[in-house]
Amino acid sequence: MRTIEHWIAGAPTPGTSTRRGPVWNPATGEQQAEVVLGTAEDVDLAVQAATKAFESWQDVSVSRRAKIMFAFRELVDRHVDDLARIVSSEHGKVLSDARGEVLRGLEVIEFCCGIPQLLKGEYSDQVSSGIDAYSFRQPLGVVAGITPFNFPAMVPMWMHPVAIACGNTFVLKPSERDPSASRLVAELWQQAGLPDGVFNVVHGDKEAVDAVLDHPDIAAVSFVGSTPIAKYVHERASRTGKRVQALGGAKNHAVVLPDADLDFAADHITAAGYGSAGQRCMAISAVVAVGAAGDALVAKLDSRAAAVQVGAGDDESAEMGPVVTREAQQRITSYLDGAAGEGAQVVVDGRGLSVAGHENGFFVGPSLLDRVTPSMRVYTDEIFGPVLVVLRAETLDEAIALVNANPYGNGVAIFTGSGEAARTFQRRVTVGMIGVNVPIPVPMAFYSFGGWKDSLFGDRHIHGSEGVSFYTRGKAVTSRWPHVEHPTDAGFHFPTAR
Repeated sequence: MRTIEHWIAGAPTPGTSTRRGPVWNPATGEQQAEVVLGTAEDVDLAVQAATKAFESWQDVSVSRRAKIMFAFRELVDRHVDDLARIVSSEHGKVLSDARGEVLRGLEVIEFCCGIPQLLKGEYSDQVSSGIDAYSFRQPLGVVAGITPFNFPAMVPMWMHPVAIACGNTFVLKPSERDPSASRLVAELWQQAGLPDGVFNVVHGDKEAVDAVLDHPDIAAVSFVGSTPIAKYVHERASRTGKRVQALGGAKNHAVVLPDADLDFAADHITAAGYGSAGQRCMAISAVVAVGAAGDALVAKLDSRAAAVQVGAGDDESAEMGPVVTREAQQRITSYLDGAAGEGAQVVVDGRGLSVAGHENGFFVGPSLLDRVTPSMRVYTDEIFGPVLVVLRAETLDEAIALVNANPYGNGVAIFTGSGEAARTFQRRVTVGMIGVNVPIPVPMAFYSFGGWKDSLFGDRHIHGSEGVSFYTRGKAVTSRWPHVEHPTDAGFHFPTAR
């Protein structure tokens, strides 16, 4: 059985624990590896390595850091397919989807190649007589990332390239469900010329997470995961004085108006709802059909859901793969078990799907529920699976009110041919990321990613300019170089410009 070890101070490290976690092949249902589950001692060992590396890394010029980022970018680009195969084999998503994940992570690395520009300060000449003022930003020190299973390559790349480019050192605690991508990334960092100890990986479960949150020498923590854990991470890490950004769960809506192109909307909603088996924090999971759009839209979604090709991740004909674990499969089907009893109409039922040659895989077929109301569990809970629910609204105002009443505020989309309706919608919804005829409005790397309400704990979004701000802190300098022969003009009043 292959064992996946930590990566500390530039080398694979077995750690101090005898505990191991299974790494499954979701398409076959078979265990393909085991991962070491780290202890507080393992986290401390990684932090010590990162602390030592920070002593010199913080003083490396931004030009040298940029050169390493460019080298890392080239290596990741060269290994896109290798990373995609690893992600697909452990997560289950199809290869084309896994490749897209890696490419979106690569965009953040490309953004970080411009770190000399991103860290430029400000300068004001002669703010007072003989006095100049300027500001600049410096790294925090050792920072950490705790990342989810659903994007084992992309989400860590939202964090560590930005942090490292800004002059920090990094400890990553990836999901123990699909940990191998982080190992290859660590090797690519080393090949790019990154000094040992600047990037470290500690695998594990709650014990390792708590050790990261509690460690006194970690200055900041970035997290992506479910809302209950995001809230826990934010509260616990904040108590120890850390800077925290914790991105939580979602219930993303697609509002479809009667004037929308319903075929276009149905195509894109189907892809956004069932891509990656619905295991995306930006997946569309709730459709709000407005007015006369309802019945026609459901009919189109029905035919498209039934046509989705489900198979193993390495099946080139497959559009959707399995979910990540047997437990996830059982949890998702439990929602379908109770949907009809709550009053929902089961239009497409994905329970019991069997894929030839992969009968023991963790598969759930595309599922579509109509006539769902806001009180039903299939709506209130984040199912995180290939389950699309349809609610009805009579007007755009009613649809906006429904979206705004939801406790999550990650992403939302509107399908319409009306610019006026789109503008009204984007100004009034209380959601952080909005798509207009775009179902998955994930911002490009030079913008920042983050939701509102229970989808974000902390005051800064991830990557982009807010990521640079999160991983640095500012200094403001007021400077004067007086002539020695001039008499002092010191006064006891508060200083003012003159």
